[in-house]
Parts: sequence; C-alpha cells; structure tokens
Amino acid sequence: MSGPDPAPTELRLKRAEKVLEISFADGARFTLPAEYLRVESPSAEVQGHGPGQRKYVSGRRHVGILRLEPVGHYAVRVSFDDLHDSGIYTWGYLRQLGEEQAERWASYEAELAARGLSRDPPVRGAGRGTSGG
Repeated sequence: MSGPDPAPTELRLKRAEKVLEISFADGARFTLPAEYLRVESPSAEVQGHGPGQRKYVSGRRHVGILRLEPVGHYAVRVSFDDLHDSGIYTWGYLRQLGEEQAERWASYEAELAARGLSRDPPVRGAGRGTSGG
C-alpha cells in the first residue's frame, strides 16, 4: 500500500491521566503515556541528526501534555509541560509507537539504567538551603 498513513479516527488527550488515546479505523487502539511520547519525540533534539546521535531523555516521569496542534492532514504537534514542542508526530509514527510500545519502553529503561540515569527528575537543591528566587 502506498500513499500517506491513514489518519486516526480519534485522538483523545486525557490531561489528568497524562495520556493520549489514539484509535484507527481498523480497530487498533493505543494509550500512549506522555512520558513515553516525550522520550520518543521525533524531534532532532531527541533523535539527533543522523545514525547514532539519539539522545536519551531522562527525568520525565511526571511530564504532561499541554496541547495538541494539527499539522496538515498527516500529523500532530505535541506540546509538553517541560516546554518541549518541536516534535511532529505523523499518524504512522504514532501507530508505530503504539505497536512497539513494550519493546521501545523496555529498551529505554535499559538504556537509562546503563547510563546511570533515572526517569525521575533530579532533586533540586538537595543538601542546600533554598534560594529566595
């Protein structure tokens, strides 16, 4: 089959649960957590500009989604509450994220562990007094 990826039949942002629900005409349905979408952002900031340049984003356990913006008829821009908003998620990429969620998530967690990183944000000011600002 050629041509553009079929658009989802429904996108539902559940801000309180920090998930994006997506449904397709063939019955495929996925619930994609904001943290997963953030760390798998298709932006160059995360994916790099070539092979082997992927960045492993840590500390995003509590990230939320502020808004979704349509991009033509082929994608959506996701704006996160950590101010990342440069990723444009095509319908095909969102479907791929849904279909590969278990494998991608396991790989992500293993990579964080190998790099000594955490899903939790760093504790700011740990062991120091608070500043007045």
